[in-house]
Amino acid sequence: MRLAFIKKRFSMHGGAERYLQTLIRHLTKEGNEIHIFAHQWSEGEGAIFHKIGILPFGSFLSVVTFNMNTKNALEKNHRMDCVVSFERTTCQDIYRAGEGCHREWLAIRSKVEPFYKRLSFRINPLHLSLLALEKRLFSDTALIVANSRMVKDQIIHHYAVPEQRITIIYNGVDLTRFTPENRGMWREKVRQDLSVSGRGKLLLFVGSGFKRKGVKTLISAMALMKEEDIKTLVIGGDEVKSYERWAVQCGVGERIVFLGPQKEIEQFYAAADLFVLPTLYDPFSNATLEAMASGLPVITTRNNGVAELIENGREGFALPDPLDVRELADTIRHSLPRLPAMAEQAREKAEHYPIERAAQEFTETIKRIKKTDRYPDYHS
Repeated sequence: MRLAFIKKRFSMHGGAERYLQTLIRHLTKEGNEIHIFAHQWSEGEGAIFHKIGILPFGSFLSVVTFNMNTKNALEKNHRMDCVVSFERTTCQDIYRAGEGCHREWLAIRSKVEPFYKRLSFRINPLHLSLLALEKRLFSDTALIVANSRMVKDQIIHHYAVPEQRITIIYNGVDLTRFTPENRGMWREKVRQDLSVSGRGKLLLFVGSGFKRKGVKTLISAMALMKEEDIKTLVIGGDEVKSYERWAVQCGVGERIVFLGPQKEIEQFYAAADLFVLPTLYDPFSNATLEAMASGLPVITTRNNGVAELIENGREGFALPDPLDVRELADTIRHSLPRLPAMAEQAREKAEHYPIERAAQEFTETIKRIKKTDRYPDYHS
């Protein structure tokens, strides 16, 4: 098959990109011709790269122009057997809703943001363009791939998409890279570098977008556990100064360590005792599944698609309220004596979701998709 994939920006740190890399390798081995339509891409992935120009990145213009220019580029590259988009675009056969449902995210934000922010949701060109694209793509795309039941239900709720047009393929994890065996190689060294005592516990947060993923809530929970010998390691890209100030105000400034993005993230999973992600909204956190594969119990929220794989008290806990600081602190305390058993169960659950399985399921989905008259402008 001659297959096209749409991905606006490729970053070596992104979970979606690792997923796409594995999928491309899988499809290439089967003899398929792979084309990538992207603004930025890391070459050498066994695919043909088509650069898509955009107006300034980060604005609503980049969203609109990326969609328009991708459509134009596809029109010039006929004979694609299937077009798969990882972005909000309107020129694909299959859309992978990896970013979830923007209308749902705005609904969640409306519950926690001040009035002026809520008002901006109705007039901000970026939100308006994303919602317009979302409405059209959910209406017109032949098949939608959700990475959790949560996301599928949200799409149906907000856009009345027929259930049979949405299939669920959970994200997968590299079970050889993320493994409990890493502890023997890196645990002691990393903990020494972080000045974690022998009996001390190390909590780990991994994610970009600290406000959405609950870093302030985690810091506030740490403030309720001052009697505990616990440190928290925060890894991910974002502005940290306001969070460092909040940690100082909470009296835990020396117990919160911000390291920024890390390429060899498996070393930090190996060093930690408990993974904590009190996220407001996460369609499916790859970091949570990576932690489980590394033998780390996890505490997250029901607003994280991975929560569907977690049974409270076994692999960890999924909390109902992402803003309940007291419940988060109590759950962390409750988890500490049960870490070894939950760690083993977390790994066992992750072993059901190897990234190869996810790639194979997606490959079979591509093979099943049938041509329609939906996109006559680029189908030959």
